Amino acid sequence: MNDGLISMKLPPMPYFITIGESTFRPGEQHPSRRKLGIFDLLFVVKGALYMGEDDRHWTVAEGQTLLLLPDRYHYPVKPCETETVFYWIHFDFPGVWYEEARHIHDGESDIHPVRQTWSNPYQLRIPQYASLPEFALAERHLRKMLADFKRHRSAAYWNGQQLFLELLRLLEEQLAGKEGSPAKELADQTEAYLRQHYQAEVTNGTLAEALRFHPNYIVRCMKEIYACTPMEYLHRYRMEQAKLLLVKTEWPMTQIAEHVGFPNTPYFSNCFKQYAGISPMRFRKQYLP
Repeated sequence: MNDGLISMKLPPMPYFITIGESTFRPGEQHPSRRKLGIFDLLFVVKGALYMGEDDRHWTVAEGQTLLLLPDRYHYPVKPCETETVFYWIHFDFPGVWYEEARHIHDGESDIHPVRQTWSNPYQLRIPQYASLPEFALAERHLRKMLADFKRHRSAAYWNGQQLFLELLRLLEEQLAGKEGSPAKELADQTEAYLRQHYQAEVTNGTLAEALRFHPNYIVRCMKEIYACTPMEYLHRYRMEQAKLLLVKTEWPMTQIAEHVGFPNTPYFSNCFKQYAGISPMRFRKQYLP
């Protein structure tokens, strides 16, 4: 079965509502629900649940998770065969979310080449159905969430939100481990190097020397994963850093240019205007009182 991914464009953040623990004896089963309006995240710690959602069926065994979607019909495929214990979390997400097919080692990526200064910063992607390698850690979080939920409302709110986001992180990391590829690993290493050294003089040659790969292979991996060459990424990243400095400092253009890797100020100004559509000074004036 080709299980899908659930993608959520952040912000806003997913919002934890409530948690519970249920035990089904042999012959009992999960109730049917239609268009619940919220997400229902299941963690099975003992036995197995036999669940369906529209035309898809899953056996959710010990150490596995299933995310039931808010606009679907979910139902039991058959009763539990053994004693089954599971946690359930209800959460809401008022933002944009969608299903996508899972692609492993196919070179596809939802990563934007460079995060723009005021753009949507992240997209959360988690598997709808998964086996968690760190399920013991997830179970500890779930027990703590359930205990905290019975405490004072303020403490329960903050602790619950933090632990819920940690569970989502574990699910996303499980996906990242399966979708890794040599090309993506090298592209991510290249991106990290460029972010760390954007103030210095960087060329394809210095990249190759630092990462110990042929420059043509580095370029190919970056284009495959980030849809741009390393030098294109570097240029865009420098421009976005310049935007931040123009808004958050009173530095002169010469200092900003040098800080983001441009020893020649007129050249920096020309590059910035080509990138942003206006000069650095006009960009700064937009945000002055």
